This record gives sequence, C-alpha cells and structure tokens, in this order.
Amino acid sequence: MPDARLSRRSVLTALGALGAAAALPSAAAARPPGAGATSPGRRAPAVHSTGRRVAILGGGMAGLTAAHELVERGFEVTVYEPTALGGKARSMPSPGTGTGGRLDLPGEHGFRFFPGFYQHIPDTMRRIPFTGNANGVFDNLVSGPAFRLSIPGGPDLTAPASISPLRLDVYDLESLQQSLGAVFSLGGAIPPHELALFTRKLVMFLTSCIERRDDEWEHQTWSQTLEADGKSQGYRDILVSALTRQLVAARPQSASTRTIGVMGQAFVWNALGTVPAYGHLDRLLSAPTNEAWIDPWARLLQDLGVKIEMGWRAESIELSGGRITGARMAHGSGSRAVADADWFVSAMPVERAVSLWSPTILDADPRLELMRHLTTDWMVGIQYFLRERSRIAQGHVAYLGTPWALTSISQAQFWRGDFASRYGDGNTHDCLSVDISDWDTPGILYGKIAKDCTPEEIARETWAQMQQCLNDVGEPALRDEDLVSWFLDPGVRWNATTGRNTNDTPLLINTAGSRKNRPEAHTAIPNLFLAGDYVRTDIDLATMESANESARSAVSALLAAAGSPAAAPAMYRLHEPPELEPFRRIDLDRYRAGLPHVLAG
Repeated sequence: MPDARLSRRSVLTALGALGAAAALPSAAAARPPGAGATSPGRRAPAVHSTGRRVAILGGGMAGLTAAHELVERGFEVTVYEPTALGGKARSMPSPGTGTGGRLDLPGEHGFRFFPGFYQHIPDTMRRIPFTGNANGVFDNLVSGPAFRLSIPGGPDLTAPASISPLRLDVYDLESLQQSLGAVFSLGGAIPPHELALFTRKLVMFLTSCIERRDDEWEHQTWSQTLEADGKSQGYRDILVSALTRQLVAARPQSASTRTIGVMGQAFVWNALGTVPAYGHLDRLLSAPTNEAWIDPWARLLQDLGVKIEMGWRAESIELSGGRITGARMAHGSGSRAVADADWFVSAMPVERAVSLWSPTILDADPRLELMRHLTTDWMVGIQYFLRERSRIAQGHVAYLGTPWALTSISQAQFWRGDFASRYGDGNTHDCLSVDISDWDTPGILYGKIAKDCTPEEIARETWAQMQQCLNDVGEPALRDEDLVSWFLDPGVRWNATTGRNTNDTPLLINTAGSRKNRPEAHTAIPNLFLAGDYVRTDIDLATMESANESARSAVSALLAAAGSPAAAPAMYRLHEPPELEPFRRIDLDRYRAGLPHVLAG
C-alpha cells in the first residue's frame, strides 16, 4: 500500500442489509445551492421568556437540538462547545489537501447514515433553511439503492431490488416465522435449522410484552439469545456478530438483546414497508455533513439569537441551595464562571458528564452515580481518497468476517457536483469512508489489535482487510495504485511512549442489564437537565436520533420546571404493529404468571 496521509462513525444498516435485503429506489440528488431559496416553516418563539437564560454545556447533536427547541420558545440560550459543533456527527477537512481554490478533502468521525425510522432528526432538518430546498436540509438526504455483504473467499451477497410487505393481519406465529425466514435466507448463507432458530427468536421478541423485554431480554446478551456457541461460521459472522459489532460496535457477548431487538424490529418494519411514516431505509447526505447540515444549522441558531461560545469546556458545576448556581468553564487562555443562567443542560458525552458529578451533586441526585457503570467502546472511521470512482456498491458494504468488523460507503456517488473539481488537488475522484468497529481483535497484517497500531498501520491493515474481501473474485475492486491519501479521525491519538492509542470520542454501548444505569432527561436537581445518547429514549441506541430525542425530552422537562406556556417539542415513538398486539397481550399474561414466551424452547 503506497504511502499516504491522514478520520470515522455512523452505522451501516448491517441489520437492514441482512434483515431487509431491500434495495431502495434511488432518490434524486439534492439540488445544489442556487437562487430563489424557499425556507421551511420556521417556528416563531411561542413565548418571550424574560430572564429565562439557559446554558447548554456541549454543542454536539444533543446540544444543538436543545438550543434549537429552546430558542424557538423564547429562551435566551448560550451553547458552550470545547471542540467543534456537531460533535461526532461533524465532518472535518484533511489539512493542506486542497489546491487551486478547491476545498480540503473531507474527513469525518465516520459516515452519516439516516435510517427511515429516524423521525426526530428529519423533523429538525425540515426546520433548517437551505438555499434551493423547499424542505430545508432534509432535502439533502438521498437514498442508497443497494447493500453488499462482502465475504472473503466466498461469493458476495447483494440486496435484491425490492421486497414485498408482510401482511401482518393474516399471520399467526408459525407463518410469521416462515415469512421472516424467507427474508433472512440470504441466498442460503445460513443453514436452514439455524435460520429457523434465529427467526423463532426474532418472532419471540416481536411478540413479547414490554415487561418481558425490559426484564428478560434486557438481561440477556445477543450471543446468549441466539445460542451462538457451536453454530456455523455464516450464522456467527452475519446474525450474531454483524448485527452487533458492525451495527453498534458492541460485542455480541455483552450487548443487550433488548437494545439489538428494538433496533432490529425497527429495521425490519422499515425495510418491509409496513410503516407509512417511515422514509427510505438507507439515507445519506448529498455532501459532507458540515456543508449539508451542521453549518446551515449553526447559522440558523445564531440568526435566531443563540450565542455560541467555542473553545470552552466545563470543568466543574457548582450547587447551592439545592440548585445549580454556576459552571466553571476552561479555555486555553484561562477559565471563567458561568453564573448568569437560570437553567443548565448538560449535553456532553457520558464520559465527560460523569467527571463533573461532584460529591455535592451526587448527594442531591444519587441516581447520577449509576452513570459511572455505563460502558463505552470504540467505533472510529478512516477515509481513503481515490483516483478513480469506486464501483464497490451503490450503498453500504459490510465486510463480514473481517477482524476489525469493517463497514464502508463510497461517498462521491451520492454527493452533488463533481468531487474532483470541488475537493483536493483535482486528481481525487472518490472518498471511501470506512468504520472500524472492533479495535480489540488482532488484524491480518501485523497481528495486532487496532488500539496498538500506529495510524499508518491502521490505514494499511484496514485497506488489506477490505482487499481480502473485495479482491478475491474477478477484477480487483481496490487497487493500491488508486489510493491518493487517507485521513484517520483525529480523536484517535497515538502515544509512541506507551505504544497505544487513546480515543477522545468513544461510543456508548448498551450492555446487558445497563438500562437501569441510564438516567432520565430530568434530574432531582430542579434546574439541571441531561441531553445525550446515554439518556433513556425510545430509540435505545447511541445514535444521532437518540441524542436528538433526549434533547427534546430535556427541553420538555425544562419547560415544565419553568412554568412556560410554550408547547413541548414533538416526540415520536418507534412503530409497534397493532396486528401483533394480541400476541403481546397473551405474552403479558404469561409473563405475569411467571411463564416463558409461548415459543420458548
């Protein structure tokens, strides 16, 4: 692999790719900026809230959402962000790569992915104006028409063009299993008896009462539920590992079945077209995230009156008389106190928030101590910039069986305009964005885990693992001579002294039994609220959508505490098919009687 120079997150719809096997109709690319812009409906402030000042600590997805909802309701809002607006969702330039008036090549923490069952994010996007777009930045979403499951040493699998919706109203449990089995057959990649076990477990979850999900399923790992031991390589690689490692960077031996099941059924209903409110299953942005979304959002918030203070990191929170009285903020040039806010929203990642919970804070709300038991893992991305357009797939690719649980997307095919004319030195025609979801398994080149590899070794190892999957049959899809450069997420920092990486941006993982440790958006401290993907939400997974949902919950709680007459933000719930409600009622009776699910073997 030639020498190159030096980013990561989101998620492949590994579950969508597997469970759905649905290739979605391709949407037209978003219109480029132009004259005659029309703005989406913008909500006027519902009430002028004199003296109601809010300090938001963190300007990632949760912080920007909270600021948006609050400023629309007449609050005076200041956002304090230490690094960059957008957090893990942002894009970032690869420094010094743009020449001749072109932009630097676009790097990122990881590729953006917007499943059709996301509803809070699209609602926010429609309210952010974008020149030429009737529906704001929402119109910058385009759909990926196909998925590819790449297997080293074997035939790759590509999703078919369409799939027929299930008629849930005519299904009993046995026929539902048979129909889902046909969806998950994957061309015979899974042995029939193992596929039958998987579909039985899936139907059990779909027809379980909420109480059983929150109890039994929450305390089982995905591996335990699927009885992974002794199963075929295909079963373990696809149904056990890919649906956890490549979807949420979680180990199947520790991920909660409740979390994977909730997300799994959302992907299934979305892919099968059974929910009219859901959009295309696999949606991406038509430009780097900052261009298509984050920068227009920041401009809107500032136009509405939000103050954004960059470079400031919260280092302590002060409490007196049972209320938060201020926050001590640190900057490269010193520190200062923020003591003029009436309300405080902690919109920091979980690992940053818990560092601020002093004994005084924990005395006021002992439940916050449970956050220390939450687990994070690494899911970080790297971008490869290529001389030729990639022809790997018209959508996401899951590299099954790769030690580092890789997923990728070739982005130029979805971005408006000509990539080479807009970015780099004029000779770069594509960006292959790759997520590395397993940083603790030895690779194939150096025999080392990713955490112990230098940035150059990470780049070569990731490239080699993809080549092993893509170049095993026919013409090579990834050629060394096409590689121009690469960019690793700068949140990953190599320490030559310790011979190990650190990661500034880990991802929350919902391990079995961890739901009890996740807080609500409101705390026992009357003017402190929590917003972040670790807060309890309906989406139940560390995603942009859960961060947005949690911020709306925090704003709703703040409005109630402030006695504001403003309407609470819109909230959405994942679809639960009413046709399956009779089965869930039966299961509730069995659960309350101490009996297992009727399909339990």
